Amino acid sequence: MSLEDTKRGLAGEWISLAPEVRPGATKNPDGTLKPFYLSRVFKYLGEDRFELTIDNWADPYGKVALARIYLRGHIKWPGEHPIAAGAQKADFHADEAYEVTPLVPGFVDILNKVATAGFAPWQIGKTQSVFGKTFVPFGLTEGRNFMEHDLVYLQEDYLFWGARNIDGRGFDTEQNRPANLQIPMRRQTQR
Repeated sequence: MSLEDTKRGLAGEWISLAPEVRPGATKNPDGTLKPFYLSRVFKYLGEDRFELTIDNWADPYGKVALARIYLRGHIKWPGEHPIAAGAQKADFHADEAYEVTPLVPGFVDILNKVATAGFAPWQIGKTQSVFGKTFVPFGLTEGRNFMEHDLVYLQEDYLFWGARNIDGRGFDTEQNRPANLQIPMRRQTQR
C-alpha cells in the first residue's frame, strides 16, 4: 500500500473496539506503572488533517469517565515503517486545537491545584483549551504544540497505530517511535 493509498483508505471516522489499556506515566507504590484506560474516536479529514477525541476511564470497562481530550491538527508522513508492508510513519501534530474536559471531582481538584495559570477555574463538564499553554498534567509547555512520532497501518476496516512503550515513554522522539502495533480502531460505518 502506497502513502496515497493509505491516505485514501484512512478517510473517515475510526472508533475503539472497546476500552483500551496503556502503561501510564505515574507509578504504583511498588514501582510498576499505573494502567491508563481510554477509548478513541479518530477522524481523518483529508489534506493531512485529523481530529482525535480520547475518553479516559477510571476502570477497564469504561464505566467511570475521568476526562475527555480533543486534539486537531496535521499529520506529516516521514516514510514507510518496517512493522508491516504498507505501514507508514506518521507524525501527529496537534497544531490547531487541544482541549480538556474534566468529568469527575477528583480530576477537577487536581487541575485546580496544578493548572491554574492562564485558565479559568476548572469545573466538571466544562471544556478549556490547553492549546499553546503550559499544562503540567500532560507535560505541555507554552508555545510548543503536542506532537507524537507514531505509525499508521490499515488492514481492511481496521486502523492500527503503534503500541505504547511498556516503560511508559512517550512517542516524543524519533527514537521512541513505536515498533509494534496497538489494538486497532474499526472504521465507523454510516448508518
